[in-house]
Amino acid sequence: MSPLRPLLPALMAMACLLVGAPLRAAPSPAALEAALNDPGPTSLAAVFEPGPGFALTELEARRAALRERFPDLRWQVASGTPLNDGRPTLEITVRGSRQEGPTRYRMVANELVALQSRGDRFNGQDVIRESSLVRSGSKDLAVTLLVPDAVLTGQRYDLDVVVDEPLDGAVLAGAVAAVTPRQLAQSAMPELQLEALGGGGIFKTVQAPSDPGSQTWAVLLVHPDGIVTATKRVRVVADKAALAP
Repeated sequence: MSPLRPLLPALMAMACLLVGAPLRAAPSPAALEAALNDPGPTSLAAVFEPGPGFALTELEARRAALRERFPDLRWQVASGTPLNDGRPTLEITVRGSRQEGPTRYRMVANELVALQSRGDRFNGQDVIRESSLVRSGSKDLAVTLLVPDAVLTGQRYDLDVVVDEPLDGAVLAGAVAAVTPRQLAQSAMPELQLEALGGGGIFKTVQAPSDPGSQTWAVLLVHPDGIVTATKRVRVVADKAALAP
């Protein structure tokens, strides 16, 4: 079972930003970072409010569950490059770790989120790019996710997860599976059936759905030096212009 089972939906909920016409200044990156890192029960209410498809109580519950699994969880929020349509973006990085018996799990996740606000609080989300890694073992196994951030509807594309260092005879096993919308809604992850890998990683060709939206993948790599669990969200768009917003 993946150690990342409840992680991705919680991370996706953390940004929760909505496009709209600003009436008052939205929270600054520093204010958002401070609220995310403040464990107080009302800290998120200072920068988030309920909106279409978004419940503040759900966000608070997911943050609490994530912090329970990674007690030293820390967010970093910085301004990103504006999109082509002028919307500002935020780069959000989440890091945390936990000890489980003799094993220490180390997590890092990254999001690029477009945001505007109807007021001085955020109440929705528009995730442009998102990925996460959880590592365990004697050292941080260096891996690269070669997965596009966005693809066209129905497009076939490469999903590659590469171990950056030579295997030197080590046996590598891995698995990859799509995370269904139902699993995301239930904070669940697919069962990942390990198979021996003949090369230095996972190399697979997959196909995007026929309707716009998103496609999320979960990956598991097992190496003598440790285990890596990764997730990657791929935007699925109908217009080529939306591939690079």
